[in-house]
Amino acid sequence: MTTLLVTHPACLDHLPPAGHPERPDRLRAINQALEAERFQLLVREQAPAATLDLIALCHPVDYVEEIRAANPKEGIIRLDADTAMSPGTFEAVLRAIGGAAMATDEVMTGKVHNAFCPMRPPGHHAETMRPMGFCFFNTAAIIARHAQKKHGAERVAVVDFDVHHGNGTQDIFWSDPTVMYCSTHQMPLYPGTGAPSERGRHNNIVNAPLRAGDGGDEFRAAFETVILPRATAFSPDFLVISAGFDAHMRDPLANLNLLEPDFAWATQKLMEVADMSAKGRIVSVLEGGYDLQALAGSAAAHVTALMRG
Repeated sequence: MTTLLVTHPACLDHLPPAGHPERPDRLRAINQALEAERFQLLVREQAPAATLDLIALCHPVDYVEEIRAANPKEGIIRLDADTAMSPGTFEAVLRAIGGAAMATDEVMTGKVHNAFCPMRPPGHHAETMRPMGFCFFNTAAIIARHAQKKHGAERVAVVDFDVHHGNGTQDIFWSDPTVMYCSTHQMPLYPGTGAPSERGRHNNIVNAPLRAGDGGDEFRAAFETVILPRATAFSPDFLVISAGFDAHMRDPLANLNLLEPDFAWATQKLMEVADMSAKGRIVSVLEGGYDLQALAGSAAAHVTALMRG
């Protein structure tokens, strides 16, 4: 399996307020873990900056311009209680989205089998016209649309195992029968969405919430009984993973008890889905994960699974 790793140092320049969990050290921890000898066969590329037209696949141009104009020349500004911008934020956003789109191009054209994009800020809470939950634009949703528009994908599945529900991705695809959004997440927890009854206009939304204290057994059961059957039946041409690692037992922002092997297992299962209908084509984008040790180990397990094929 040829696995592409896409990064860019500009993603370290998105600086949060002091004490904020979504901090540059998250990427440093992942990058250090992926320098180990077993990852030397990764194809490594630096992310280009996204065009505003690319972002506009999911977000109105006026909203994109509003976020760009808000980017401060100095200091830090808050867009809400959780979501802040520093002078380096907008370029970090452009690199995160541009890198994921480049990864999509290389996967969809067969240059590599799959890709992981450890970039920040994350994206899955960003709704069509609303930044929230550390997120400005929805990277996973944008590359799903990009695969459809540029590469002719007819059906895209986005599978999200972040501990927080991806309300933004659900919002963007609520009425779109060509995209299926599947999520496991702790509930109740921020942002408060993600009940099984939230199914989308075309039954294209699949939520499998977990309860505080649940661990690998409950997570795997949710995958095997809900997520995997629905994703398989959807028969996607392309699969996007919203790879949040904050369901790990060490994570400070939630109360699930997953371990590194659980993330590796989920990755392998999603690769099996992609093998059946999508020629194995997967792009994984980083979402949450706020304990540095757990994040580094979980991301390494995820990438190891992608490389094994």
